[in-house]
Amino acid sequence: MRPSGRKLSEMRPISIETGVVKHAEGSCLIKVGDTHVLCTATLEERVPPFVKGSGLGWVTAEYGMLPRSTSSRMRREAASGKQGGRTVEIQRLIGRSLRAGVDRVALGERQITVDCDVLQADGGTRCASITGGWVALRIAVDKLLKAGVISTNPLEFPVAAVSCGIYAGQPVLDLDYPEDSEAGVDGNFVMLGDGRLVEVQMSAEGATFTRAQMDELLGLAEKGVSELVAAQRAAVDA
Repeated sequence: MRPSGRKLSEMRPISIETGVVKHAEGSCLIKVGDTHVLCTATLEERVPPFVKGSGLGWVTAEYGMLPRSTSSRMRREAASGKQGGRTVEIQRLIGRSLRAGVDRVALGERQITVDCDVLQADGGTRCASITGGWVALRIAVDKLLKAGVISTNPLEFPVAAVSCGIYAGQPVLDLDYPEDSEAGVDGNFVMLGDGRLVEVQMSAEGATFTRAQMDELLGLAEKGVSELVAAQRAAVDA
């Protein structure tokens, strides 16, 4: 039995509310169970120096956790003067993942920055950030299309992510914090809406895993991502 009472292949409730930030070109508040992340997309008519002159667009991301997103207060990273290694790793993952679903030629030489701020954490914050980040990105791109700035939609497929792991010897979908903190194996699966894999992060946390178990977790991830993509499409098409 999972601590939440969910079935092994059951996602937490998913909610995506769009248009939650007045000034951002795209925004949403994604809730996956008790993990809540505010995602905003900012459009700029410039690109980093290493992209300039290439004719290609660029999508990047930043990630952060609010001090009371966890059970005890976290010190703001700005107060220490630098980002922690976990933050840097996660925001690079978000950027890589979102770019995988972008036709950078169709986007043109402009940059979209997706900011993901964790309001409340209960496991799976990087996965929720990727999933919600794509929604914010899609809303910003839709504005470019509507204004006639670009003529072709550069977002060919949605990008979504979900965690899976082995908890109490059983493969489970969408780990919350009690499961994540005790899982023998923990994995994050980033996928396109058509089922192609973007990135897989898997590690043994005290127990090794077999190829058969990895395949089983991938099957759970495919189910979870399909539900997340359905929620994404419902949010942007509403």
